[in-house]
Amino acid sequence: MAVEGPKFQLIREDEAPINRKLPKELLLRIFSFLDVVSLCRCAQVSRLWNVLALDGSNWQKIDLFNFQKDVEGPVIENISRRCGGFLRRLSLRGCQSIGDGSMKTLAQLCQNVEDLNLNACKKITDTTCTALSRHCPKLQRLNLDSCPLITDHSLKTLSEGCSNLTHINVGWCSNISENGVEALARGCPKLKCFISKGCKQISSRAVICLARYCNNLEVVNLLGCCNIRDEAVQVLAEKCPKLHYLCLSSCTALTDASLIALAQQCTMLSTLEVAGCSQFTDAGFQALARSCRYLEKMDLDECVLITDATLIHLAMGCPRIEYLTLSHCELITDEGIRHLSMSPCAAENLTVLELDNCPLVTDASLEHLTSCHNLQRVELYDCQLITRIGIKRLRSHLPNIKVHAYFAPVTPPPTGGSSRQRYCRCCVIL
Repeated sequence: MAVEGPKFQLIREDEAPINRKLPKELLLRIFSFLDVVSLCRCAQVSRLWNVLALDGSNWQKIDLFNFQKDVEGPVIENISRRCGGFLRRLSLRGCQSIGDGSMKTLAQLCQNVEDLNLNACKKITDTTCTALSRHCPKLQRLNLDSCPLITDHSLKTLSEGCSNLTHINVGWCSNISENGVEALARGCPKLKCFISKGCKQISSRAVICLARYCNNLEVVNLLGCCNIRDEAVQVLAEKCPKLHYLCLSSCTALTDASLIALAQQCTMLSTLEVAGCSQFTDAGFQALARSCRYLEKMDLDECVLITDATLIHLAMGCPRIEYLTLSHCELITDEGIRHLSMSPCAAENLTVLELDNCPLVTDASLEHLTSCHNLQRVELYDCQLITRIGIKRLRSHLPNIKVHAYFAPVTPPPTGGSSRQRYCRCCVIL
């Protein structure tokens, strides 16, 4: 008797259990939680899922950075047509092939976009910003970091058509000057975040204008804007009391007058980065510590004039400090670290302490740090008086701590009977 083969029943895709039991509206809602990669995979399952997965409502937030390293212009144009008015947030970070043509299409078709990240899209020019100004009045966040072809014209056009801007990043856009910043400030009074790292043409006048027209500023990053003077920081502090993040690193012309102004007006400061501000002294940080009790992160790298007195003031006045950088502060000693280790911030919050190139810091400091139970990382590069024994003792008390240190090769002792010093091992090759 012949044996019949197994019987297979073909199921139409619309009759698959999940499609029969769940209404399309619910499937659409489920798809709305998926990322770009998952949506593309679902679109290949069946015709029904293709329609649902590629529905514009599922593409309101798109980040292509982890999806494809460098998308071409036609991909952006296809996304623009598919998403239309649904698109709210788009990140094209690192997509260096994207040009003005595809961005003009995006601006025309996706006029409800609110958050656009063009970081390192190096072909983007002022033409893109002009299109955004004409077609995207709801734009609130724009990241133009490392877009070298952007000029003041972009900021002027954005000020005319994008008055709802709250966050803008023009870091490393070297063609931006005070003229563009002034136009932006006058046209975008809702600004809360202004980042202009490395924009050396930005002057005190630009910062003063920004402060006067944008009183809601909370985040300001002026790293490397070396033309900034005390008067700019004083007006910024006076007009923007909501400021909680401020980076003035490498603004080398600033003095204690800036710190005193911040202490008097910006009591909500939580992050202050002033690396390379070599004119700041203990007096400025003493004023700051008395008023700014919410400070959590401080970068004082290369504030070469500060002494243990600054640490004593911070220990008494800033109980929330989590991250403290004191690298290249060559006057800091074990006594300052001792006061810091006994402070409320050390007992409860301090997690990162950087002490690179602090030549007066010894193993005694590590002994003091054993009481900092939440300490997770300590940087000790080129601290010549720190030993392996001291680090081992610290780790015995804080077994999960990461200690980064470097020990130079030991110079061999001179040979007997020879008055000439031998080369150390690391110089033999010379």
